[in-house]
Amino acid sequence: MRILIVALILAAGSAAAQLPDGYWTTDRTRGILDATLSVTLDPDLDHLSKAEQQAVIELLAAGQVMNDLYEAQRHRQATAARQALLQLHEDSGESVATGNLLDLWYLSKGPIATTLENERLAFVPVDPEQPGKTVYPDGLTRDEIDRYLAENPSASADLLSVRSVVRRATASNLAADTSQLDRFPGIDALHLGLREKLESLERNSESLYAVPYALAYAPQLAVVRKHLVAAADLLRTESPDFAAYLDNKGRDLLSSNYESGDASWVSGDFDGLNIQIGSYETYDDSLFGVKAFFSASVLARDEEKSRALESAIAGLQAIEDSLPYEHQKMVNTRLPVGVYNVIADFGQARGANTATILPNDADYSRKYGRTILLRNNIMTNPDIFADRKKRFDAVIDACCRNHLSSEGGFNRTLWHEIGHYLGVSKTADGRDLDSALADLSDLYEELKSDLVSLFATPALRRAGYYDDAGMRAVYASGIRRTLQVVRPRAEQPYQNMQLMQFNFYMENGLIGPDPESGLLVINYSRYHDVVTELLRRVLQIQYAGDRARAQAFVERWAYWDDDLHGGLAGRMLGTDAYRRTMVRYKALSGE
Repeated sequence: MRILIVALILAAGSAAAQLPDGYWTTDRTRGILDATLSVTLDPDLDHLSKAEQQAVIELLAAGQVMNDLYEAQRHRQATAARQALLQLHEDSGESVATGNLLDLWYLSKGPIATTLENERLAFVPVDPEQPGKTVYPDGLTRDEIDRYLAENPSASADLLSVRSVVRRATASNLAADTSQLDRFPGIDALHLGLREKLESLERNSESLYAVPYALAYAPQLAVVRKHLVAAADLLRTESPDFAAYLDNKGRDLLSSNYESGDASWVSGDFDGLNIQIGSYETYDDSLFGVKAFFSASVLARDEEKSRALESAIAGLQAIEDSLPYEHQKMVNTRLPVGVYNVIADFGQARGANTATILPNDADYSRKYGRTILLRNNIMTNPDIFADRKKRFDAVIDACCRNHLSSEGGFNRTLWHEIGHYLGVSKTADGRDLDSALADLSDLYEELKSDLVSLFATPALRRAGYYDDAGMRAVYASGIRRTLQVVRPRAEQPYQNMQLMQFNFYMENGLIGPDPESGLLVINYSRYHDVVTELLRRVLQIQYAGDRARAQAFVERWAYWDDDLHGGLAGRMLGTDAYRRTMVRYKALSGE
């Protein structure tokens, strides 16, 4: 790790700060920050009881630890670099230059920014980003781990576990992990055989091993559990199910087995509060696509809107049965769905994401179901919607522009999340999709869910859930979703699956240019047939579990044409729409 020396030199007669080498100047940071919409969430919490309001304080404290862990998971120098930046900001008298760097850190969730050209670059003096972040050894390649697993197939379960850190079997690594077990006897007791595995390993850098998150992050997770239990103690009388969930989740973090917490999360009867906390999503693992990263969301339930949505999932089995594949399953129609206002997000969850469905584990989902958390004060935020509509209007013909609405986006998002619950959950030979499709599994799961949300729209219209305008609004939202302002990088599952949809829609006549305006027209008469065909192909690929076939399909449809896509991107970038959204939280402001 390079030594971060804070040395601020003030230019004579100028309020501007001359930053040390490696820190981006104000000109560079402002380019991104000026293109960023800033939104502050300040939900009304007066409906919460006194005990719930006190519990929120504990949950926010737990979330902050998760945020720190997430940054450390993404870059080995993140903790030291943040402290150096904070010191630099203080020493500079809180200058504009260092303030911009702190804003960029907040937006980027660490020391690596995504530029407006979609490059990943360090904006403070740290090493380049690793595809395996810090959950794999520096420099480890996919080929190396594939070769190792071919020679040591029994190591696969540990090395590719969703919640394990892979290390090289050096003497110093093994000694450090054994010492951590000594410091935390509870972890030792919960992970029978782990000590023996560590002691039996041959000490050389050619050998790989893995330790559970519970051991790798034991000190921090112990603090998280302390806050969760404190919140549970406050709520045992008035919200016993939520208190039980917090107790179970606290233990889960120490065991790295989330079954008890997830079961009580999905099946519990909660009142005013909810929290999603732990490590679930694997989007940050650019090496193998299997490691989950830490996050937390503290949420306040909107009871009226939540009850109104219960009827939306009454016909869930019929939609599963109608999907264009031959391996339908029985689904649990008691699917907990709630509308929430975000109090604060942390780690991987922080940002303008509109909804969550968890758990991802196929066995847990089969046994207990999943919970859907719709983030109302993000989805209905007028500034966010207005900003997104500017880009839509820039490339969509006047005939279809007014079809886009925030309600359409809400319903498409709801059914996208339900879509995760439907369709293929195991390959034909019984493998989990994550292990079968590896780094492509997230892309295909998100693509499937996008398509299910659109596929289900006619059935929901026939059931009276939508009227004609509501159906068009969902369809328009589905097109808006696919519009790209920059070519995606290979490791961006969301953006690539959106690009694939756009190209498939274009080639199959769902969207196309108007002869007079040159802008895109939505051919609603083609919508269901085209979506059904793409969904059929995606479900086939998931069921086959053939990564080579999956890769070939991505290469066929995730293409970028500078004239077509670049031209549309130019139109969208020519508006005054923002490129990013930075979400802040009044609950964390200290006011």
